Amino acid sequence: MSEEKGVHELYAVDPEKADELVWGRKSDKLSRRGFVKGSGLAAMTAVLGASIPFAKYMPGGLIPAAVAQSNEAFTIQGKSGLTILNDRPINAETPAHLLDDAITPASRMFVRNNGIPPSTSGIDPLQWEIHIEGESCERPQVFTLGEIQQRFKHHTLQLQLECGGNGRSEFYPPAKGNQWTTGAIACPNWTGVRLKDLLAECGVADSAVYVAYEAADSHLSGDPTKQPISRGVPIHKALENESMIVWAMNGEPLPELHGFPVRMLCAGWPASVSGKWLTRILVRDRVHDGAKMMGQSYRVPCEPVLPGASVADEDMRIIESMPVKSLITFPKSGLELSGDARLHMRGHAWAGDARVKVVETSIDFGASWQKAKLKKPANRLAWQHWAANLEFPQLGYYEVWARATDEAGRSQPMVLPEWNPRGYLNNACHRIAVMVTA
Repeated sequence: MSEEKGVHELYAVDPEKADELVWGRKSDKLSRRGFVKGSGLAAMTAVLGASIPFAKYMPGGLIPAAVAQSNEAFTIQGKSGLTILNDRPINAETPAHLLDDAITPASRMFVRNNGIPPSTSGIDPLQWEIHIEGESCERPQVFTLGEIQQRFKHHTLQLQLECGGNGRSEFYPPAKGNQWTTGAIACPNWTGVRLKDLLAECGVADSAVYVAYEAADSHLSGDPTKQPISRGVPIHKALENESMIVWAMNGEPLPELHGFPVRMLCAGWPASVSGKWLTRILVRDRVHDGAKMMGQSYRVPCEPVLPGASVADEDMRIIESMPVKSLITFPKSGLELSGDARLHMRGHAWAGDARVKVVETSIDFGASWQKAKLKKPANRLAWQHWAANLEFPQLGYYEVWARATDEAGRSQPMVLPEWNPRGYLNNACHRIAVMVTA
């Protein structure tokens, strides 16, 4: 289950697991000393706001005294109010009511890691190298980030990123993986260059099929020969104006957990195709076969299946554009409202590669729907803001549901979409509880 835990509770259950969850580094199980190094040390010093001169002597499973003084729910440095999911290193989601900003601030953006982030503290970001190569790359080249910033036109766009497993916790039977509720979605402003401009400089052969990334994060096993994730997109998606190589979020350098110093961004598709800590771009003459591209990773059945059914790998398809979806960001679920008051509510809606055409709300469990006021997106592949005013006919318990429909007429299901083994693409209507009292 998705839980928010105080730091003492985390360490009381399993100190070694807490080390891995909170700091992203496994402790030395023999001596339980010297675990604080690399990315683990970077995470801890970021939380403490200072270096740790004797970190090499610090026992594994020890809560830093500065953190141990409080049992408030542990918060990741630079984040505010996120809920830590406890089955992978540093994965955290944002409660819906904290996503109310029109442009998602870095402090409210969800965190999704497949491996251990690299230690980038103290590096010169302008010297970071990106290799562009592959079977269908005509002129393989190596660029530093500084060269990219100097040679190519800069663009700033507001672009959505959503984890393919957002909403997984609602599927039954349960699917394996982080049990996201609704908060693995964000839509900040990003600054960088168009991926297609870099590819044009290097030459894309007619044989090009896919564009993929490799990154600097390390595998959870510690095996340097294994990659935690290396995914990509078909060539047509890579060549869109909104597919970018970015180094800034909301006018500031990328936070370390979001790919500092540079990442790939292909909005509207599962966020797993937008590789962080980018080191290599591959122009492939085939569908990319990197880590998390094969088997059932980020794939759904080609045809509907019964809940709980086993599906052969060959009967699964790669997820591309994300489905239409909406979120109620105000008010927070559980609101008590005076019987004569109107409810002013708002939220966001998005539809992968498409545009949202209408958002509706219901107070009678979907028996009837009222159209909300919907704004245009800031640019293609940005979410759209909506607002509605509701009145309630009598005192009692209500659920307010929100439903979006895209320009192709595809609407959110009221309860759950078709089941799939990995719990991807849940775009069921978001709902909140409202109690109307005298």
